[in-house]
Amino acid sequence: MPPVAAARQDRLNRLIRGVAALPEGERPWCAGVVVAAGRGQDVLVEAAFGWAVRYAAYDAATDRGVELPRERWVPMRAGRDADADTAGRDTVVPNTLTRDTVVPNTLARDTVFDLASLTKLFTTIVAMRCAERGEIDLDGRVAAYAPEFTAAAEHGITVRQLLTHTSGLLPELPLYEYDGHEQRLARLRAEPPTTAPGTARRYSDLNFLLLQRVVERAAGRPLDRLVRDDITDPLGMAATRFRPPRAWLPRIAATEDQRRPWAKLDRGMLRGVVHDENAHALGGVAGHAGLFSTAADLTLLCRALLGGGPPVLRPESVDLMLTAPGLGFEVDQPWFMGELAGRGAAGHTGFTGTSLVIDRATSSFLVLLANTVHPRRHPADSAPRAAAGTALARALALG
Repeated sequence: MPPVAAARQDRLNRLIRGVAALPEGERPWCAGVVVAAGRGQDVLVEAAFGWAVRYAAYDAATDRGVELPRERWVPMRAGRDADADTAGRDTVVPNTLTRDTVVPNTLARDTVFDLASLTKLFTTIVAMRCAERGEIDLDGRVAAYAPEFTAAAEHGITVRQLLTHTSGLLPELPLYEYDGHEQRLARLRAEPPTTAPGTARRYSDLNFLLLQRVVERAAGRPLDRLVRDDITDPLGMAATRFRPPRAWLPRIAATEDQRRPWAKLDRGMLRGVVHDENAHALGGVAGHAGLFSTAADLTLLCRALLGGGPPVLRPESVDLMLTAPGLGFEVDQPWFMGELAGRGAAGHTGFTGTSLVIDRATSSFLVLLANTVHPRRHPADSAPRAAAGTALARALALG
């Protein structure tokens, strides 16, 4: 191997070792993690470490997870061709995964994650497709498409302001506290901005709940069908959807033992149902959260966007989304991108432990999916995401 190629592979190996360490230690960053990284259409890293399911519950008295019997722990798994399984042959899954263990693609199916706020990227792409079809105008007012949102109409909130988080709306509302779907929507429709639209940026889930209604009214189809028709079917993302079927349960990573006071609802250990309380209250399909997917499927999306957008979007739409200040995507955020940030890298994070970065300057991508809320949520820490981004950036810098 030429010296430069060997040095690059050494740096990629360091990236893998760093990610492998995330599920280790007395208080690990996550129970398990899957990472995929690549340049252009080539996948450079695809690996899984730790456990998709490890805990039965969280014990508040000891501040520890209550572990399942070891034989019931479910390992994280990576690899697109893992869906082939082993055609009836028995498989052996390692009982212990260490920082040096990479689960081979042939063992079983790749792990499905609750993407949390990565859902916003899909809602954004749907909105861009609607704009391409002439169904919405990015600078059009929300009231032109969803006039029942009276507060947005009164204050002249535009579609672009939803996409750039400049609507002035609060970050979130406790919709889960209201009885019935109509009461929840009524509160959302009547919620006014707290600052003048277009004057300041404040990240808000409400922006994407309104955007969901805009695209649904304009396109005449619900969001889950729009995501399927406009994104997942064209790209062959067969493991990406809202409300995953029960048959997927063995593949899905657990999230949280969701109980008050650390959570907002009492739902117990969650697996296969959306973690976000508002998305749950709204039936599992929401513009801000609710989508489930795999690292392999997200790789397909990253490669399409790096390739200019087809078959999902036109190149000019990709430029609008990924160029600062970004539409739906966050641009040049070193707090989770590390040294990938600085030349126009775009991406997003999700509360459950997910993240995605696309860097057109180096034609690279990084997908890091973890279950950091298993067995319970804790203060956000994106340092491991940033470290992974830096490791990839330094490997790519070698050529």
